[in-house]
Amino acid sequence: MPAKEARSALFSPVLSRVFCLVSATDDLSLLPGLAACGVDGFQVREKSAGTRELIELVRRVIDDVRPHGALVVVNDRLDVALTARADGVHLGSEDLPVAEARRVAPDLVVGATCRSPEEARRAADAGASYAGCGPLFATASKDSLPDPLGIDALAAATGHLPLVGIGGLDAGRARSARAVGAHGVAVIGSIWRHPDPLVAAKELVDAVA
Repeated sequence: MPAKEARSALFSPVLSRVFCLVSATDDLSLLPGLAACGVDGFQVREKSAGTRELIELVRRVIDDVRPHGALVVVNDRLDVALTARADGVHLGSEDLPVAEARRVAPDLVVGATCRSPEEARRAADAGASYAGCGPLFATASKDSLPDPLGIDALAAATGHLPLVGIGGLDAGRARSARAVGAHGVAVIGSIWRHPDPLVAAKELVDAVA
């Protein structure tokens, strides 16, 4: 493992291979089953919730998946992650700087967002545990996204810290992401919009093993 990647990995010795993004509108009754299938990371992302509501949602997710050993990170909100005792926070380019989050919460998993080797390097230098790289493919799960990067861009950004590919990933594309050096993947629609989310989860877990 390159030195920079090894340094970042110190913050996340059990970093998840499959992150499932979760909102309040998803079927939360499936969370224990998804974790039991091997989904080992859950990112709570709920833009419309107030702070109290978001804390309650994060605590619900923690209660459902932590017994299976899964990590729980909170999108954007370091304050909520700390209050709910989540495992980490994922920060976008317009959120709290990674270095500030690392200063405030030295023991949390801190995820960054990157779209280039230079951004991956900066995230590693700032103390990020990992970086989400994407969108790799076209996706309908989030509005106003930039153009898809493709697998080659993911491959080019590896080597600085663990990368988690995101955007339009099914099991086949997840396997391709791992093959070019991604540590893991993050998904939304390939689980929640699948006719059988538990089957989809098993396929993703097998793909990145």
